[in-house]
Amino acid sequence: MNTEAPGIPAPPDTPLARRTLDFVTREESPAVAHHSIRSALFARMLADHRGAEPGRDYDPLLLFLACVLHDIGLSDIGNRHQRFEVDGADTAAEFLTRQNLPGAQVDAVWEAIALHTSPGIAERRGALCELVRAGVGVDIGLGGEFVTEAAAAAMHAAYPRLSMATALTDEIVAQVRSCPEKAPPYSLPAELLRERSTPPHRSLLEEAEAARWGR
Repeated sequence: MNTEAPGIPAPPDTPLARRTLDFVTREESPAVAHHSIRSALFARMLADHRGAEPGRDYDPLLLFLACVLHDIGLSDIGNRHQRFEVDGADTAAEFLTRQNLPGAQVDAVWEAIALHTSPGIAERRGALCELVRAGVGVDIGLGGEFVTEAAAAAMHAAYPRLSMATALTDEIVAQVRSCPEKAPPYSLPAELLRERSTPPHRSLLEEAEAARWGR
């Protein structure tokens, strides 16, 4: 992971953080893995922008782990029979348990991942859930006004976007078409399937990304 680019915060320098990065980059597509890493770094930038103090207001390692693992449900290893957020939370919890992370911290990461597409709920479940959802949103193109053009350029040079929103939408929809129970009514997967199935066959995620970051 590039930790030298100007304007990009360094990730936690721990064996667990490094093993998690290796796991994600091995199991996810490059577009989704880059999105997961950028989400973690944007979340940390947002916390700093708000004046949140690491260790007092939030746990920086748990924030990193939850962001980096938040889309592991879109990998082959995480693709089961629930909506991708819940499959991802379960897969992340299993991985972190194998890494001997304490149970209470595993549960906190599980909750943040499971709720990252739940507006109005994640924000009520504490700093970790709120920052994970917000960091993911910034990378999609929502709420990133605090990110300078220089920092954005450095971020995207280190972790190119690779048409992330299109890749993300395609992967979610492909899972749903193969396993319809992964898209309960009114869930994000169900909405993405609807958008892909009706003209102009383009998701709001793609519109948000293009408006803020391009492709």
